[in-house]
Order: sequence, then structure tokens, then C-alpha cells
Amino acid sequence: MDQKYTPVSVDVENSEQKLTIEWADGHTTVFPLFGLRKNCPCVTCRGGHAMMGRYEPQLFLVEPTRQFKIVSAEPVGNHALKINWDDGHNSGMYKWELLRSMDESVEKLKQSEN
Repeated sequence: MDQKYTPVSVDVENSEQKLTIEWADGHTTVFPLFGLRKNCPCVTCRGGHAMMGRYEPQLFLVEPTRQFKIVSAEPVGNHALKINWDDGHNSGMYKWELLRSMDESVEKLKQSEN
């Protein structure tokens, strides 16, 4: 598997409202929990199969309207992270490639706003 998509560590900090991923290629991703929850990749949250793989990077940059907590985050094989949220939602599997793509999209959005 490509080091770009291989996590070395995943750290959940509910009190700080962030999830941090250290990647094998040396990159670090920090996601606000609000944006991560609002971009859940499951069919229900995305609005159907046609919307699978789509997300809204701007939701990582907005002021959160509420706080979310991660109850647990467990790897699914070598390809994804399954997150159980405090609102009872737990059907989203965040593929490592999707998480890295989200990170890159958020960085591009930040740069275009400057």
C-alpha cells in the first residue's frame, strides 16, 4: 500500500475537537470533528449511492454549530477507519484514501481563500 495512504497513528482528542492522523510518508492530518462528522461517507449521510465519495471540504473550515465526540475509532482491515459517534451514528467507513483526499482538498481551499 502507498505510504501516502498508510496511517502510522490515529489520535482522537474529543476535548480539543480534533482527530489527528500521522501518515507513513511523514504527513500529518488534523481534522475538526465537526467537519469529519458532517462529511460521513455512508450512503445515508451522502444522500444515496450516486453521491458516494463526494464530500464538502468547506465544512472543515466553518465554525461548528455543535460539538461531536468520537466514542471509538477502529481500523477496518487495512483500508478504512470506522468511527462510532456520540450521536449514535456508526455506519460510516472512512477509507484512508478518502481521508487523505479530504485533507488535500481542505488545504487547497485554505490556499484559495488567502
